[in-house]
Amino acid sequence: MKRYAVILEDTAVPVPKIFCVGRNYAKHAKEMGADLPREPMLFLKPHTALAIEPDAVEVPAAFGELHHEIELAVVLCKGGRNLSVDSAARTIGGYGVALDLTLRGVQAAAKKTGAPWTLAKGFDESAPVGRFARAKNWAWSKRSGDAETELHLTVNGETKQRGPLGEMIFSPATLIAYASQYFTLEPGDLFLTGTPEGVGPLEDGDEVNAAISGLPELSFRVRRR
Repeated sequence: MKRYAVILEDTAVPVPKIFCVGRNYAKHAKEMGADLPREPMLFLKPHTALAIEPDAVEVPAAFGELHHEIELAVVLCKGGRNLSVDSAARTIGGYGVALDLTLRGVQAAAKKTGAPWTLAKGFDESAPVGRFARAKNWAWSKRSGDAETELHLTVNGETKQRGPLGEMIFSPATLIAYASQYFTLEPGDLFLTGTPEGVGPLEDGDEVNAAISGLPELSFRVRRR
């Protein structure tokens, strides 16, 4: 049986749940024609969506248009329930680079009928992730407004998404605290914290590179067969 575990430096950490966040960057919400959320907008991917440090990501062409969304990923070192924001910050074990791959046509159809986004967001290999750095070795705080810490995604060497983490609306600790009101959080739970503007399509053979300042990069080829 395939083991779904992210790599935190040299340690494999099994992932029970994957939490994702919609509309956590104002410019991305605007490009999608959506209002800014008043509270975190969470949805889940199954752990089978993970693609760990992949050389290639395969998504059937029959699924329709595939879009890239680069995100800061957070893996928990401990869990809990009803956490304060300060307590939630102490559950963070590491940070990494991830993508929330999205079947945009499937999502658009679901939005029109008010259906869930499960098929558009939770399909196999929809969450490629790179290697994680331990939280003690990579520090970033939304409070710092650190404009130097950027997300940067290229497709075939051309920049498609670029934006500072400081534009994130809800910090990782805020997202974790919010989720803990509804779910029992566990060690290894993964949070994908939202994407900046510039999302767009991926085609067969595209070379994707995703980077966040100071974290291990994630690179892979897209296969659409």
